[in-house]
Amino acid sequence: MGLIDTHTHLESFMHAGTLAPALARAREAGVDALITIGTSPEDWELYRGIAGEQPGFVHYSVGLHPCSVDANWAAAVARIENFWSGPASRPVALGECGLDRFHLPKEAAQAEVIFAWQRAAFAAQLEIARRLACPIVIHSRGAFRECVELIDASRVEWTRVVFHCFTESEAEMAELTRRGGCGSFTGILTYKNAPAIRAAAKAQGLGRFMIETDAPYLTPLPHRGKPNEPAFVRHTAEFAAAEVFGVSFDELTGTSTANARRFFDI
Repeated sequence: MGLIDTHTHLESFMHAGTLAPALARAREAGVDALITIGTSPEDWELYRGIAGEQPGFVHYSVGLHPCSVDANWAAAVARIENFWSGPASRPVALGECGLDRFHLPKEAAQAEVIFAWQRAAFAAQLEIARRLACPIVIHSRGAFRECVELIDASRVEWTRVVFHCFTESEAEMAELTRRGGCGSFTGILTYKNAPAIRAAAKAQGLGRFMIETDAPYLTPLPHRGKPNEPAFVRHTAEFAAAEVFGVSFDELTGTSTANARRFFDI
């Protein structure tokens, strides 16, 4: 059984003309499937097209990233549900969506306005996910508590919720697992300055563990400093097996892949 990169962004490879070799390297590294994650209307159709050309290997999601939210967010969100209808390949999840305080403007009044848009756009997408009963991929940066509160209020089924690129502590992980949600982990897991993230992964347990690259960002060791790509999910998996869970690579691969296939129904 091969690995699944549950969160990557293929747009950069497509625009650079390097998508085909990047996908070939992923297959060579033992990646059985990957999910390219929608962030705005600019990539949704692109990803549907790639998934249609790579059935069973490339899957996709559709969502409005909080850093893509602007005054016209409602028009974008209104288009999301349409991707679940019609004969074309359907998304395997809604997202990524959520809240992001890290990239807000420094000017307080402007930041308040944008964060209010983020909250409204997130709530609207949670409502769509509730109606569709689909998995939902959460982006949370500097706003974990607010994300959890909005999900609680939405009545979304928590077992369909994954906080991608989990970088919180064991306490926050306990909040997710108590509700039935989960976190997925990037190459940050391999960084020397990330013991709290490794502790959170271990606290969640291998039985709920999912792995991702978030390529082209967050490159794992030993390639940190270079652009990330789906093939590099193998390095994070090898590290997690040996240094976090103390299991064989085959056991980690089998369990994490089964978790991903079950969560995303792929």
